[in-house]
Amino acid sequence: MSSYFSLPTQTPITETLTQTYPKETLTPKLPWIELRFSIIGQTIPVDHGYGLYSAIAHFQSQVHDMDNTLGIHTIAGIPSEDGQVYLTDNSRLQIRLPVDKISLIYPLAGKSLKIGKHTIRLGIPEIYLLEPAERLRSRIVIIQGYQEPESFLAAAQRQLEQLGIQGKAFITKNTDGSPKRRSIKIKRFTIVGFGLEIINLNDEDSLTLLRYGIGGKRKMGCGVFVPVKRKRNAS
Repeated sequence: MSSYFSLPTQTPITETLTQTYPKETLTPKLPWIELRFSIIGQTIPVDHGYGLYSAIAHFQSQVHDMDNTLGIHTIAGIPSEDGQVYLTDNSRLQIRLPVDKISLIYPLAGKSLKIGKHTIRLGIPEIYLLEPAERLRSRIVIIQGYQEPESFLAAAQRQLEQLGIQGKAFITKNTDGSPKRRSIKIKRFTIVGFGLEIINLNDEDSLTLLRYGIGGKRKMGCGVFVPVKRKRNAS
């Protein structure tokens, strides 16, 4: 599947809350996939969304124009108190995109990305189709102009409805029950968002949310949703 594709580009959507979209315009003509690159490296910054996006754009400038067709996950690892994430054998760079855009991202294989003072090297990616789930979660969603829990949640629900998604949105909680407020730093600016979970999704709505997300800064790890893993009952 590493060969290149020549297929029509699907109709993108925007993040505005002031315009509605017929459901048929959100039905993609092409499958979406996720490229998962293995990583060689030791550490990255905890807040690395903007730095990772910038490092990728250094090799492929066209990612700047892929606002509605590209989602870049932040890289998981073991966070430390010194502001770093220690990478493990399971750490991956995961990029979500339509299948006809593979030719833009696949050449990152073998490249070294510099994120602040940290450097990682990418391996050959594996390719996965998106799979729906009844429950999806994003570690941080950012909606411009909404930094308080109540107004943010209402705005998130409106964006779901605009995508034709029937699910119910909840802000995730800290252990003390308070809303999980998160932030990312972009150059000199700090932008605030919240962890968000969407439940009661059918397969079609789940795939729509996996493709398009909600909120902004998806290329910096925001508004990118993943299935919630169910906890196993103790035996």
